[in-house]
Formats: sequence, structure tokens, C-alpha cells
Amino acid sequence: MTSTILSQLSPLAADDLSAFGQDPWWLIVIKTLLIFLVLVLLTLFNIWWERRVVARMQHRIGPNVHGPFGLLQSLADGVKLALKEDIIPKAADKVVFLLAPILAAVPAFVTFSVIPFGPEVGVPFSDRTTPLQLTDMPVAVLFVMAIASIGIYGIVLGGWSSGSTYSLLGGLRSSAQMISYEVAMGLALVAVFLYAGSMSTSAIVDAQKDLWFGLILVPSFVIYLIAMVGETNRAPFDLPEAEGELVGGFHTEYSSLKFALFFLAEYINMATVSALATTLFLGGWRAPFWIDRVWAGANEGYVPLIWFFGKMLFFIFGFIWLRGSLPRLRYDQFMAFGWKRLIPIALVWIVAVATIRVVSLNDGVDRRYLLIGIGVLAAGFLLLFLFGAADETDEDLPYTQPAATPGGFPVPVMPAGGPVRGAAAPLTFDTPISSPAGAGAGKEAHADG
Repeated sequence: MTSTILSQLSPLAADDLSAFGQDPWWLIVIKTLLIFLVLVLLTLFNIWWERRVVARMQHRIGPNVHGPFGLLQSLADGVKLALKEDIIPKAADKVVFLLAPILAAVPAFVTFSVIPFGPEVGVPFSDRTTPLQLTDMPVAVLFVMAIASIGIYGIVLGGWSSGSTYSLLGGLRSSAQMISYEVAMGLALVAVFLYAGSMSTSAIVDAQKDLWFGLILVPSFVIYLIAMVGETNRAPFDLPEAEGELVGGFHTEYSSLKFALFFLAEYINMATVSALATTLFLGGWRAPFWIDRVWAGANEGYVPLIWFFGKMLFFIFGFIWLRGSLPRLRYDQFMAFGWKRLIPIALVWIVAVATIRVVSLNDGVDRRYLLIGIGVLAAGFLLLFLFGAADETDEDLPYTQPAATPGGFPVPVMPAGGPVRGAAAPLTFDTPISSPAGAGAGKEAHADG
């Protein structure tokens, strides 16, 4: 079975990458500058879009003053950050403190170098043709995963070098969270490699000519969607930045342009995982809903840029929707979900996909019945892991009130049965307000509130 799977991955050495590496230096520079410009403008747009969408969800207006529809609000905020005073704490390791935001931001840009934006097109004002992609390689997806993991160093070192307890805790949380969910994300991509027979991003897009992998590899798609939210530290998985616990997390001590770099890295990472999801699961730059069968030019020229950015913005809208809808998870629940749910489900699904590939290659069993059986098993495992036996709660454990630490801060006494779960107890008052003066005061206070 292992040899058969490896034989499926053998095309890695024979990927047709002849279109890459032929561009002159000036065309490579133009492509690099265009990617940088698109990502910066996309970040400004995404910030504005997020504020407008969340405002609409919360019955507010959102940015609407600077520029048409408030589109220049993000630019104004960026200029404001650049002009703010740059403060470095005395206890900080200055060299690492300055390098950390750069380590977080630069990998976010580099990952887009292997993302295919479209097919091979003609260069305006010349007779050259070039793919709408900076470069490609036989292990392009692994390159994206490796470069994205470097961004973790920026966050961890930023929290450590600040000399602040809150920043250190935020950095440690972020490292544990990213490592945990990178495992699930990598496992979700294995099924894509098995079906595409390649790790090249352009080859994976070509393998989805007839059917998107998001439709035939639904468990991998769902696992990737969950993991990419945890990987980018976005709500409801924004535990490293929990302001109620850690003030601001790993970037508590940062200000001015260094804070702006962390902010920029977060939004570009959103675009990176969205572009990767588009490439691996939704056919990349290919037209959706089989439009190309009706319109022959849907996948030619610069038109596929519309499909690519449309799909990518769809995923970014999902990020915004989650932020405006769901509360933040508790940290232990979040980590338990990653290790006890996502990773086991991903492992079972990989075995199932490998079995399908081996049997279909050897023509041993009718593939339709095999797919039905694997689907039933996958659904059973999903229900088992998501709705299995309840974990042991604090109410099941014996509770003892911890003794006060001499010289420590005063700690409120916990309830006799441990932490209270469920709704809070209703408030009761010894003397109800019944006088007219009291009622008037209560109305005035209510009106003021």
C-alpha cells in the first residue's frame, strides 16, 4: 500500500514547470512589486470591509467619513500609526524587540510567491507570455507551510523580548496554538496531494479542471477551514490577544510602525490561508459553477483574476462573519479540540483516502460502494468525536478552597461547589424601591444609562 501511494506521488519529480524560470529580471521585479502592492491594498480594503460588515451586523454605521464610503479610513489609520511615538520598554531586548515585527511580516509576503493568480497570459506592450504567478516548485505547498511557520518566531520573540509577563504569556499561547493547528492543517492537505499527485500549486489547480477537491474531499476541506482560523489567531480563536486576560497579548508593548507590522502580518496571513484554500480546494483561478462550459473565454487571459479574488474574498468574509458572531473560546477547550478532535479525524480520513486510491488503482472494488462506505465511516467518526462522551468537568471533581498566600494579593472566595456554570443567579434586593422619588431617580438613572 505504501509503495502504491508513493507511486502516486512520483509525478512530483516530473511536474511541468517549464513555464517558470524563463522571465527576464525586469518582469520578475514587476511581478514582485505588483504582489506587494496588491497585498497592501488588499489589507487596507479588508480592514475597511471588516469594520463595515461588523458594524452592519451590530446595527452601527462603521467608517463613512474619509473618502467615498469611508474607504480611506484604513489609510488614515495607517498614517496615524506611522506618526505615533515609538516607545521601547526599558526591560526589552532592543535588537530582538525590533526584529520580531519584521520576522512576522516578511514571511506573510513571501508565501504569495507560489500562489497562481491565473493562467499564462501575454505581457502588455511586448510579445512575451508569462504565467500569472511569480514562481512555482515541485513542493510549493510545503514551501508555503514552512515560510508561514517562520512567522511564529516573530510572535514568540516579540512576546519574549518585551520584558512583560502579559506579552510573554501571549507569545507562548500563540506558539502552542499555531503549532497545534499547523499539524491539523498539514494533515488536511495530505488528501489533496494524494488526489492531485503533486505538491505544485499550478499542478493542483490543473488537477481540478473537472471537479474541485473541496467537493470530493469535504472532511479535509472542513478541517482546513477550522485550522486556518486557529492558525491566523482570529476570533473566536484569538486567544493570544485576549484583552480580558492578557491586555493585548504578544504585542502589548508595541507601538507605532512596529505594531502596524504585526497588524499587517495578521491581515496578510488571512489572505494567504484564503488564497491557499482557493488554490487547493476551490479550483484556484478557474471559473466557478462550470461557467467555462458556457463561456469559452472564462479561463483565458486576465479574466481568471476575477474568479480567484472572488473566491479569496469569500473566505475572508467568513473570517469577518465569525468575528462578529461567535464569542472567544476558553483556551483549554480550544487546545483540546485541536488535539483530541481535529487531528484524530484527519488521521482517520487520510487512511480512508489512501485506501480509496489504492483500491481504485487496483480495480479491486467498485469505487462507488467504497466511497459510500468510507463516507459512512467518516460521518460516524465525526459524530463520535464531536458529540462523544462529555469530558470530566470541574463539578465532578472534589473542590477545596486554596489557602491564602502570605503577602499575596487578596483573592475572592470561590463558591462552595467550585466555579458556577450556567446562568447567573437572579439578583434579589432586601428593600424594593417603592417611593415615587426612588422611582423617578431610577427612571433618571435608566435614562442616563
